[in-house]
Amino acid sequence: MDCHLLNTPALIAKKRDGHTLTKSEIQYFIDGVVNGDNVELAQLGAMLMAIKLRGMSMDETVLLTAAMKESGETLHWPDQWKHILVDKHSTGGVGDKVSLILAPALAACGLKVPMISGRGLSFTGGTLDKLEAIPGFNVSMSPDEIIRTLDTVGCCIVGQTQDIDPADRIMYAVRDLTATVDSIPLITASIISKKAAENIAALVLDVKFGEASFMKTKEDAMNLATWLVDVGTGCGIKTEAVISSMDIPLGHTVGNGLEVKEAIECLSGNGAEQLVELVSVEGGLLLHSVGKVNSLEEGENLIKRTLNNGSALEKFQAMIVAQGVNQKLAERICEREGDVFRVLRKANFKTPIKAHKSGFVDDMNALLIAELCSDLGAGRKRSGDPINHAIGVELLKLVGDSVQQDEVLAYVHHDEEFVNGFLERIASGIMINDQLNADYNIKRIHHIIT
Repeated sequence: MDCHLLNTPALIAKKRDGHTLTKSEIQYFIDGVVNGDNVELAQLGAMLMAIKLRGMSMDETVLLTAAMKESGETLHWPDQWKHILVDKHSTGGVGDKVSLILAPALAACGLKVPMISGRGLSFTGGTLDKLEAIPGFNVSMSPDEIIRTLDTVGCCIVGQTQDIDPADRIMYAVRDLTATVDSIPLITASIISKKAAENIAALVLDVKFGEASFMKTKEDAMNLATWLVDVGTGCGIKTEAVISSMDIPLGHTVGNGLEVKEAIECLSGNGAEQLVELVSVEGGLLLHSVGKVNSLEEGENLIKRTLNNGSALEKFQAMIVAQGVNQKLAERICEREGDVFRVLRKANFKTPIKAHKSGFVDDMNALLIAELCSDLGAGRKRSGDPINHAIGVELLKLVGDSVQQDEVLAYVHHDEEFVNGFLERIASGIMINDQLNADYNIKRIHHIIT
């Protein structure tokens, strides 16, 4: 249908009545959203609600994703990089510092990683927030600067510019206001359109489930992951997904600066087993997708080798220097066995949480711990709020570890004195039993979708 015959109310009514939108209709609507003509704010809200209630087919979602991708600037690369450009996306979690480790590890394996990341809202810390705990780190880079950094270093971690996928930026804000955030087609189009704008060859998705994640059940996570993989593939990206649990924090730290510290420890070959598992599997999938290795296992081993031999740490250091950090400060942060808090700001207080009895750490309430960290200043209540990079919780014991009465389980890093009962609330999130629950499974990765 010719665009001059289209009109927005008719398209809203068509979707409201459960019919399928065509490519030209979707393109007309997205053009109107971005250009500010043909689609008023109320009409955008109405269309989003129609999609939320009536859904979209997979083919429709691919068309919507492609139109959103083309709504703004897309990144372009030298021809010789065409088959080695990769990225990763996580649906968010507590203590998730995988991106800080994975990007330089992949660069150390010879891939190019133009990682466009986001900020945290509510209890989750975003990748950019973590990196900004490092003095001087700049998350804003022009396309030319990104190309230069990929050429010399192999990876960068930057924020989304106003020119990349403006349709998603506009639609996301309205989704938040219209209770349409949890629409699977809209979630899928939002995530994949930004990645497609990077013009990457392969993408791995970490779709989390559990109490401290957007998807509460494994089944819901599997459904979202299937949509993401199918739409990513439909947009010409080799896309795979990892289904991982998020009931307990990932690794030993929750909080921006503390997570930088743990990321550097992992890059130095001293990472928590569950963290190394996620990094190596996600990296192995990408290496296999682009033909760098012959199997997932070979890819996992190659990623682990970069963590153990220091090559990933060298890439991390080079990346933060390329993104504005002073060379000497970067060297101090990345010293093996060094103290990163010679550079990163320390909290005013470091208060221990002790075991009330002997036994085994049987569970940790990731959501409770994260929410209390946020209350202390580590998170945001609304977009644009300042955050305190020094705040967080450092877990000395993980689920499955044995403890003795009065042994320190964790430290809370905070700047203000606790109000009455605050420490007890955090301590209540760490459960100790006389015996380990034989049915409890601390395995992180539950499924891989290709």
